[in-house]
Amino acid sequence: MSYKFIPVDISEEKIKQYALLLSSVFTDTKKFTVDFLNWQYAKNPMGKVVGYDAYYENELAAHYVTIPVVYNLNGSQKKGLLSLNTATHPKHQGKGLFTQLATKTYELAASLGYEFVIGVANQNSTHGFLKKLGFYLISPLDVKIGMGKINLQNDIDRYNWKASWNSESIDWRLANPSINYYKQKDLLLADTGKMSIHAVMSQSSLIAENNKPIKKSFVPFKTWIGIADQKKLGLLLFTLPDKLKPSPLNLIFKDLTGKLPVLKKGDVFFELVDFDAY
Repeated sequence: MSYKFIPVDISEEKIKQYALLLSSVFTDTKKFTVDFLNWQYAKNPMGKVVGYDAYYENELAAHYVTIPVVYNLNGSQKKGLLSLNTATHPKHQGKGLFTQLATKTYELAASLGYEFVIGVANQNSTHGFLKKLGFYLISPLDVKIGMGKINLQNDIDRYNWKASWNSESIDWRLANPSINYYKQKDLLLADTGKMSIHAVMSQSSLIAENNKPIKKSFVPFKTWIGIADQKKLGLLLFTLPDKLKPSPLNLIFKDLTGKLPVLKKGDVFFELVDFDAY
C-alpha cells in the first residue's frame, strides 16, 4: 500500500474525520467528539496541534497529534509538545504507520522551534516510544488513593522541571467539554466516574489563577496520579500496587535539541492537570 503523509489540519471537515476515526478505534470512551477536538486542537492558547495524518486513496488511515506546552527548567521556560492522540484504522494496522507519523511530527516540531516532546505512555506503547522513537523513561507515575491530606505545591520551586501555567492556559484546560471539574478547599478535582472517587488535578495555585467558576465537591475519596515528593502525601493516601492499576502509566521524554539535561524522577513535578487523563 502507498500512503500519503500530510500535516494535521484543524479545518471543520478534518476535525470531523479525526473524531470519527478516534471514536471508531477507542470504543470505550465517548469523549472524542467534534467539540472536544476543537477544544483540544484549535483553542489551546499555547498554540495549535502539531502532527501528521496518513491517507490511503483519500481515506484517513492513521492520525497522530501533539499539543504545545510550556515547561520551566531551572527557571528558564522551554517550549515543547505533549504527545496525545494516535489512532490507526483497523484496515491499516500493523504497517508501521504510527512510527512514520511520529517521526515526521518530531521533525516538523524541531523545525518549528519546539525543544522537547513529553508524554504519558501505557504499558503497551512505552516500548515503541523508547526503542523506535528516541524517548527515554523518566519514571512510572505514582498512584495514590484514599482520604489523606495532599500538600504538594508549597515547595514546588525546588523541582527543576515543572509545567508552566497561567490564567489563560488554565482557563482553557478547565474548559474541557468531556469532564466535570470541582474544587475541595485548595484542591482542583475531576470526576472519575468511578465509585464516587475524584481525581486530584492540582492545587491552590491553579485555582487562584483560574477565572472559570468551579463547583464545590464534598466527595471524601481521592486519587492522586503523578510524580512529586512522596513525603507531602498524607498518611491516609495509599499507594496502588501495579497489579491493581488498569494499565501502569510511564512518563517519557524526547529531547529535540540534544542539549537538554537528562531528567530524573527527583527533578520532576508532574500531576494530572499536566496531561489528558481527565
